[in-house]
Amino acid sequence: MHGLGNDFVVLDARKHPLVLCEHQFRAIADRRRGIGCDQVIVLESARHPDADLFMRIRNPDGSEASACGNATRCIAARVMGETGRAHAVIETVAGLLMAEREPGGEEISVDMGEARLDSSDIPLAEACNTLHLPIALGPLQDGVAVSMGNPHAVFFVPDVMTIDLPSLGPQLEHHSLFPARANIEVVQVIDRRRLRMRVWERGAGITQACGSGACAVLVAAVRRNLTDRTADVVLDGGRLIIDWLDNGHVRMTGAWAQSFSGEIDLARLSDREGDHV
Repeated sequence: MHGLGNDFVVLDARKHPLVLCEHQFRAIADRRRGIGCDQVIVLESARHPDADLFMRIRNPDGSEASACGNATRCIAARVMGETGRAHAVIETVAGLLMAEREPGGEEISVDMGEARLDSSDIPLAEACNTLHLPIALGPLQDGVAVSMGNPHAVFFVPDVMTIDLPSLGPQLEHHSLFPARANIEVVQVIDRRRLRMRVWERGAGITQACGSGACAVLVAAVRRNLTDRTADVVLDGGRLIIDWLDNGHVRMTGAWAQSFSGEIDLARLSDREGDHV
């Protein structure tokens, strides 16, 4: 499945528990030896009584992520297809996410929860003003930190296409200010209702879209008084509509798609280091 080109291998472990090691997650995500994806999503039975299921997120490097907006829309669409309802509750490491189908059925909205802005919530290695981060790397300076259940550092630039994200992204992801690493967004303000964004995702690299990143970008732009509280965020893979609601929650609306379904023999995979799994 994918949301705006941010693609996922979805494994359903609700009826039969599935235990995979990091090598296996890396092998599945490998675009040459495995299936290939930005994240592997494992569906598990819900822990919370109000949830339809538990969504576990694994990055291509095998590490676990706590939030993924594009995957949430995809999985919510799957749940709605199973139940026949126009809403779903997806449980994640970051908490419960409420989703509903928009009129017409092509887009799904997700309440991504409250944007958190304190240093300890990001988290940052030291207390500082999250509206003006004390880090700079080439053209990326004076960033804004936002947590959407995962850490984001947002940098506003005149033109996102001039930024060497393959070089700057990994350096900032691993900056000492971010003890849990960070997702890195570069953003160009088109007008008060439209932003252009590119992203380096923690543990995944450059992706076509990042839902939680788009939410963080809108929050950062509003805090800087650069946009209204509702705006289109245009990513490499398409458009998301982001609303920073009065209650502090961020609502994301966008498309989703299922590319194909099938089976994979894990015993035939090898990871990037050549170890058999």
